[in-house]
Amino acid sequence: MAYPSTVRLVDVGPRDGLQNEKQPVPAAVKIELVERLQDAGLQEIEVTSYVSPKWVPQMADNHEVMQGIARRQGVRYSVLTPNMKGFEAALADQPDEIVVFGSASEAFSQKNINCSIAESIERFRPVVAVARERGIAVRGAMSCTVGCPYEGEIAPAKVGYLAGLMKGIGVQRVDVADTIGVGTPTRVQAAFEATLAHYDIDHVSGHFHDTYGQALANTLAALELGVWNFQSSVAGLGGCPYAKGATGNVASEDVVYLLQGLGIATGIDLAALVDAGKFISDRLGRAPNSRAAVALLNKRAG
Repeated sequence: MAYPSTVRLVDVGPRDGLQNEKQPVPAAVKIELVERLQDAGLQEIEVTSYVSPKWVPQMADNHEVMQGIARRQGVRYSVLTPNMKGFEAALADQPDEIVVFGSASEAFSQKNINCSIAESIERFRPVVAVARERGIAVRGAMSCTVGCPYEGEIAPAKVGYLAGLMKGIGVQRVDVADTIGVGTPTRVQAAFEATLAHYDIDHVSGHFHDTYGQALANTLAALELGVWNFQSSVAGLGGCPYAKGATGNVASEDVVYLLQGLGIATGIDLAALVDAGKFISDRLGRAPNSRAAVALLNKRAG
């Protein structure tokens, strides 16, 4: 099997991982987490979002966090912008990339943002246009690409439809996200194949949740197609809101351990990444939700 020789990870822990935490996480802790991630060799970090604090209070400190980071050359800092108001707020902090989003499930789109998939993507058209005029990259997060909490299994044709809409408004690259973690390798590959009808292999990425313990298997399935960009979350931060008590984002440490075992370069220092995960887990008062991290920490202690 010819896997990619190099993989680049986007750590989404500071944004996607922390956004649903009930306890407030101080801006200084978020800033240190980003610093530790870049110390570990991460070249892409999803830092925060510009959503109304009424809906996502955990991200109300977006300006403070973005302004507090000591930026490194060669590191891409991305932020989620839900609309033009959010994008305009983000401009003051000069993100390298904005993230817009859409669902492959019509029911999910209607229940979450009260509009159709097509309408949701059309709303982002002016945001994407202005971002690109200003030289800011645009990534599109495609949710529910294999399963939906309302519709059940999602047909690959629906994923292709969403990818086509994203391409149509100028989104440069897209994430194929298994939002509720129900995917298995063949279903994940089918979602990627539908996406690859609109984007080339260099402009797609995988974002897998581990609800049913399939995230690493799905990562391997994507690697088999040549996918070399993935999102993951340090210490497995972020739960799955549609499956009570289930794990959410696949842990960055587990993905890096897998990739190292395959001889695939990541540029990431696994020991330093484990330290970053332990740092934030300690601040949250729990153990890292990463098998590799727990095993390596136990090995150190022993």
